[in-house]
Amino acid sequence: MKPVYIAEDHIITALGFSAEETITRIKENQTGFHVINDWSLTPSPVPLALVDSAELDEKFTKVLQSRFPEKTAGDYTRMEKMFILSIHEAVRGFGEDIFNERTLPVISTTKGNINLLEAETGRQFDPQRLFLWDMARVIMEFFGFKNKPLIVSNACISGVLALSVASRHLQNGAYDRAVVAGGDILSEFVISGFLSFQALSPEPCKPFDIARNGLSLGEGCGTIILTTDPSESTGIRIAGSASSNDANHISGPSRTGEELAFAIRNAVRESGITTRDLNFISAHGTATLYNDEMESKSLALVNCSEVPANSFKGYWGHTLGGAGILESALTIHTMKENMLFRSAGFSEIGVPEPVNVIREHKTAQVNNALKIASGFGGCNAAIIFRKD
Repeated sequence: MKPVYIAEDHIITALGFSAEETITRIKENQTGFHVINDWSLTPSPVPLALVDSAELDEKFTKVLQSRFPEKTAGDYTRMEKMFILSIHEAVRGFGEDIFNERTLPVISTTKGNINLLEAETGRQFDPQRLFLWDMARVIMEFFGFKNKPLIVSNACISGVLALSVASRHLQNGAYDRAVVAGGDILSEFVISGFLSFQALSPEPCKPFDIARNGLSLGEGCGTIILTTDPSESTGIRIAGSASSNDANHISGPSRTGEELAFAIRNAVRESGITTRDLNFISAHGTATLYNDEMESKSLALVNCSEVPANSFKGYWGHTLGGAGILESALTIHTMKENMLFRSAGFSEIGVPEPVNVIREHKTAQVNNALKIASGFGGCNAAIIFRKD
């Protein structure tokens, strides 16, 4: 099978409109959380990590005017603007050739244009835009992709699974490149759903910490370009990936961690390394009681308890269908910079099995990294990134 390389990436988070901007603020120990007291989003004040709407509109409008001067920003939803802006920034070095028949576009999201369920926003757009396939159509038509997009929507593993599925298509020779973009926005519907679970923390989340009391929500979008051309490689490739399902509960994860461990073992085996070769783990780390417990057990089962690990959700929250893309992009930059970023919000370990949670930013050689994710319905995914 053909090797699959990372060619380019771009992210939009509550901390910035690029990986570089986001990392600069992470190094300054900033987070993107603000307590939001807005009835259009939440009936009670909660910390959320929101993308700056004014800056989003400003940057998107510039891209729109350069490509379709006859259109206005009002023709696109907030989610579509994020996807288009992120893809535009990621592909700008490739030229129009990247939209040809040999490129697979992949969209990862759980909710898409979910804010169109709200009366005021919904009246501005065709109701069809609520469907993920129609949102993807709008995004693809903006760029002129020749192939129909592949949509991956599998709860919170969507982003990692999208990278895995895209890499399979490239390994088998079906395509030469893949543009994998993932994102989700926050709306009253999304926030009220997590409030109904009593899953939201009243303060910024604390993954793996003894005082953790729930997750924090964020929004964002990211794009990772995969290629089979070594000349386009950043020096990092996808070496292995796998997924599993524990079928434990519609929202509660496995109580043993065995199923996530199964996915990790298969991804590691495919990569040709062992868990002893791992230098970093980007955990799912939602800061909910059961997720963090399950992850600690799964890491113990695969002898990874001592591998340095963090959760990026302490910086910009759980971004749902965008999480796997955003956190994979930061894993890639961790490898490029040989810099381990601390796990924001962490102070004292509070899970049943040891996890080597990164407490301070520090330099370290990172040649092999593992990204893991879990989600509602018992789904799990793991992906290995390796330096050439």
